[in-house]
Amino acid sequence: MKSQAIIPAILSTITLIPLFKLSQLPPSQKLRKAANLIRAAEKLLIGRNLDAKELDYYKRLLAFLLDTGGFSPLEADTIKNTQDKFLPESGNTELRRLFNNLYQILLTKTGRFQADWDFYDADGILDPAKRQFFKGMQVYLEDIRSPYNIGSMFRAAESFGAEKIWLSPFSASPKHKRAERTAMGCVDVLAFEQLEGSPFDNTSHVAHNAFTGLPLFALETGGTALEDFSFPREGVLIAGSEELGVSPEALSAADSSLGRVSIKTWGAKGSLNVSVAFGIVMQAWAAHLSGA
Repeated sequence: MKSQAIIPAILSTITLIPLFKLSQLPPSQKLRKAANLIRAAEKLLIGRNLDAKELDYYKRLLAFLLDTGGFSPLEADTIKNTQDKFLPESGNTELRRLFNNLYQILLTKTGRFQADWDFYDADGILDPAKRQFFKGMQVYLEDIRSPYNIGSMFRAAESFGAEKIWLSPFSASPKHKRAERTAMGCVDVLAFEQLEGSPFDNTSHVAHNAFTGLPLFALETGGTALEDFSFPREGVLIAGSEELGVSPEALSAADSSLGRVSIKTWGAKGSLNVSVAFGIVMQAWAAHLSGA
C-alpha cells in the first residue's frame, strides 16, 4: 500500500495585520501573532519574492517589536541587523534564513519550541521518477512505535537507496501526520507495505509472501562490528522496537542468515536512538553497494 501525498500548501499572499491592532493585544498574544506573520513570510519566499510593500511592512513590524522590549541584547541586535537586510535585491535564500531566525526568536519568547515535524522543507515535494535505489535493498521495521522515528527512518532509507520498507503490524503508520512531516516527502516516493502478521511466524501466510529468497540481518547489539560486517548485494535489514530491540523470532531468523550488525559506541549511554543507528547502518550499506 502507498500513502496519499500530503503536500503543504505554498502561500501566495499574506494577511498583513495593521500594527495598531497588534499593539492592542496582550503581550503573549502579540508575540504569537508576530511569529505567525514572520513564519508566513518565510513560507511565501518559497514561491515568490516579497514586494516592496511587504518588505516595508516587515521592517515596521520589527521596529514595533523592538519598541515593546523584552529581548536580550543578542536578540535585539539580531532584529536590528535584520531590518537593514530587508531589501528587494536580497535573494530568497538569504531572506528565508533571516525570517527563520526571527521566527525562532519570537517562538522562544512564547515559551514554545518546534518539534521536528513542524519544520518546513521546500524540497518536501519529491519526484518519484528521479528516485534511484539499489534493487534488493529492503528494510523491515519491527514494532517501531514512534511516528517520529518512522518518518526519520523513511527519510534515511530513501536517501540511501532502499527499494522497499516493510512494517510490522504494530509499527506506527507512515501515514501518521507526524511521520509524514518528519519524512519530508519520502513516504510518498518509497514503496512500503504494512504487514498484517509477523513474517517470522511459520503459521502465518505472511511468512510465505514477505522477504522471499532474501537474506536477513539485524541491527542489534552483540553482533559483528559495522566496519567488519559483510553487507549483501540484496537483503533485508531488520530494525526493532525502541524499547525492546529486535524480537527473539526475528533475531533467530537473522542469526540463521547473515547475523547481526552492531555499532560501537564510546559514551556513558552506550546506545543510540533507533532512527540514528538505522541511518548509520543504511549509509554503510549504500557505500558498500556503490563502491564508495
